[in-house]
Amino acid sequence: MAEKPQPVQVLYCGVCGLPAEYCEFGPDFEKCKPWLIENVPDLYPDLRKEAGLEDADNVSNQLQSTSISSSGSSKPKEEVKRLPGGKIKKKEKLEVIIEKMTRNKRKCITTVKGLELFGVKLNDASKKLGKKFATGASVVKGPTEKEQIDVQGDIAYDIVEFITDTWPDVPESAIFFIEEGKKVPAV
Repeated sequence: MAEKPQPVQVLYCGVCGLPAEYCEFGPDFEKCKPWLIENVPDLYPDLRKEAGLEDADNVSNQLQSTSISSSGSSKPKEEVKRLPGGKIKKKEKLEVIIEKMTRNKRKCITTVKGLELFGVKLNDASKKLGKKFATGASVVKGPTEKEQIDVQGDIAYDIVEFITDTWPDVPESAIFFIEEGKKVPAV
């Protein structure tokens, strides 16, 4: 009988997360070079000749020292998550955005976005909003494919107080209104 084919072992880059043979097509090839020279010297032999072994050690030491010194800086950076393929995903800001939209000239819809970031279940929140303001409220997907709550009517005047009273985890400083295309704090 013929033997079963064995799965291929793929070595992933420690810097960008791509397979080592695809690092040159990623966004951080310059940062990947010391790691590649150190861990996979036979894959890119021209890098080893180009940089020389001593230079590679110096570059890797410099990169390690800069990462240590940059973590001690006083200015906090936004957390950035790297996805496969070198794409960058920024951490979402914890904020609730309330926007009033008009439809059919006289009807209003108040949209509440971002409650789920504070651990609020949107279905429960829409039921509470509907009961409190005696209107229809539903959870819908917005234009950015994130769920939001649509409440019928112009309830922007009372909604901030209701949100902070009902869910104490949501601070009033994290609630913003969208007025005329600008984000305005609710405080």
